[in-house]
Amino acid sequence: METELFPESAEHGEMASIQRRISKRAVFGDGISESVETVAGVDQAFNDDTAVSAAVVMRDGDTIETATARRETRIPYIPGLLAFREGHAVVASLRALETTPDVVLVDGSGRIHPRQSGLATHVGVALGIPTVGVAKSLLCGEPLRSVERLEEGERVPILADDGIDTPDGTTVGYAVQTKQYAPDASTSVNPLYVSPGHRVSAETVSDIVEDACDGYKLPEPVRRADALAYEAK
Repeated sequence: METELFPESAEHGEMASIQRRISKRAVFGDGISESVETVAGVDQAFNDDTAVSAAVVMRDGDTIETATARRETRIPYIPGLLAFREGHAVVASLRALETTPDVVLVDGSGRIHPRQSGLATHVGVALGIPTVGVAKSLLCGEPLRSVERLEEGERVPILADDGIDTPDGTTVGYAVQTKQYAPDASTSVNPLYVSPGHRVSAETVSDIVEDACDGYKLPEPVRRADALAYEAK
C-alpha cells in the first residue's frame, strides 16, 4: 500500500488522483482516545536531494523517544503535493519509533488542502493513525473573520470555498493563536493553521495543538522535531 500511496514518480494528474482516493478514506471525526497522553511531532529538513525526517514523542512535557529517517527525494517540491516529496521519510521515521503515540502532529496541512489530503492526511491514512496538520501559512480556504492581531488563545474557523473539494462553508480547520505579543508591540505573531489529518475532528485538533504549546508558537513536539531534523541532516 505504501508504494501505491507514495509512488517514486508520477504525473501531476496521477498524484492528484491518489490524493482524492486518500481523502475518501480519511476520517475527519474523532477516532482518538479521550485522554491523549503521548503526542509525537514530526518535521523535515533537507540535504540536497535527501529528506531527513525527525519524530519526537513527548509525555507530560518530557521527550520519551526520538527517531530519524533519510529518504531520497525523487519528486520536486510542488505546492499541494508535498506528501509525494516528503511522505516516504515521514512514514519511515514514525515506523522507527517503538512507542505508538496517541496522536501525531505533522508540520504541514491536513484537511486544509485543495483535495482535503495534505501531508498529515496522507500519512495518517497510510499508517492508520490519528494525525493533525500544523501549518504556518494558509494553503486554501477562507477564515470566517480577520486573523490579523488575534489575541493569544483565539480561534477562527477556516471554511471551505471553491478552492477545496468539499461543500462551501464546511469547517476544515482553525486559525489558532498559540502565542501573541503585547497589544502595544510594533509587531504581531501570525496564527497557526491547524486541521484534521486523520481520525481527529477540527475542534479536537485545536485543543491538542494548544495543549502541546509551551510558551512558543509551535507545539513543543514539532518544535523539537524541527531541531532534531536540522541537527541530523
